[in-house]
Amino acid sequence: MNVVLFGPPGAGKGTQAKELSNHYKIPHISTGDILRANVQDGTELGNKAKEYMDKGELVPDEVLIGIIRNRLAEPDCESGYLLDGYPRTIPQADALSDILTDIDKPLQVVLNLDVPDEELVIRLSGRYVCKCGNSYHLTFNPPENTGICDTCGKELYQRDDDKEDVIRQRLISYHNKTHPLIKYYGDRDLLVNIAGAGDINEVFDSIIHVLDMYDLT
Repeated sequence: MNVVLFGPPGAGKGTQAKELSNHYKIPHISTGDILRANVQDGTELGNKAKEYMDKGELVPDEVLIGIIRNRLAEPDCESGYLLDGYPRTIPQADALSDILTDIDKPLQVVLNLDVPDEELVIRLSGRYVCKCGNSYHLTFNPPENTGICDTCGKELYQRDDDKEDVIRQRLISYHNKTHPLIKYYGDRDLLVNIAGAGDINEVFDSIIHVLDMYDLT
């Protein structure tokens, strides 16, 4: 099963992708996770990416394309893959198509999680994280003690790209550069829209229904 999970920042792509990866036993490939790991480690790639991420802008194609090609060529992708966070632009989609043709792993379906902008702002601006890896939300999943991680007791912080002004800039970038992919994949009969504003489990069930209907396993 070769799938792209698509949608605006905060739509729940990461959460759904992890559940789908466990359900179907295929790797969840998140460019966001790869980039954030490089930012945290202070690598050359991470420092370059951080300049764009902190401003709510998309990371340049040349930073991402090599990462995706190398990752899809790894042995655990033999039975399929679930791409989360890539492609985000038409040029990236064209580059991905070339990569998948080269490695003979054609894309089978693109799932688009559709969530209204204002709900996305609420979701993202309330998110706080800990250096130990735990994450919280002031509304949906608050820590027991305000500003303190339940697990390690360290102070929580808000990532620069989760601040409201940056979030709104990210959404502008999404609509200007990424939203056209809906037409791109729709024209190729690969796109399926999923209502992403509901309960996490309901959204997951909707995705499973679509993938099982396509019989991609």
